[in-house]
Amino acid sequence: MFEKLMNKIVGGKPEQETFVSPLTGTIVSLSEVPDPTFSQKMMGDGVAIMPSEGEVVSPVEGKIVQIFPTKHAIGIESKAGIEILIHIGIETVAMNGEGFKSFVKEGDKVKAGDRLIRFDLELVKEKANDTVTPVLITNGDQVESMETMSVVQTSKGETNILKIKAKK
Repeated sequence: MFEKLMNKIVGGKPEQETFVSPLTGTIVSLSEVPDPTFSQKMMGDGVAIMPSEGEVVSPVEGKIVQIFPTKHAIGIESKAGIEILIHIGIETVAMNGEGFKSFVKEGDKVKAGDRLIRFDLELVKEKANDTVTPVLITNGDQVESMETMSVVQTSKGETNILKIKAKK
């Protein structure tokens, strides 16, 4: 309660955030992701991106809350408390980190556009089931509204892909 009061007084948590694309590529519907965990939104709602290059940047200002040991997925908490999961490719966990390099660690503060992970796109194409990368909101119960921007092609750190209003 004290945190909510202080946020109102000093303008702490924003109510609405715009997320930029964490990857350069093509937006695809989550329903097209060839894994039911993502296509059926079991882990959350959002978008998916078919990457055209192997670099992931932060979609929003926030804090790194999780980096999987295999570096194929990363969790970020935005300033408004929205939790984002970026999962590079499908079945990339089986690559055991091969071809992935992280530039951040858990607890790091990031701004939109900061480099998070670099990955070998050609190696992912060769060894994983798919390169499509879900970008999910994993705590949808904290979201009042989410608007998906009507874009097809994205540039990492530049193209707006989601507008999210957090619950108060």
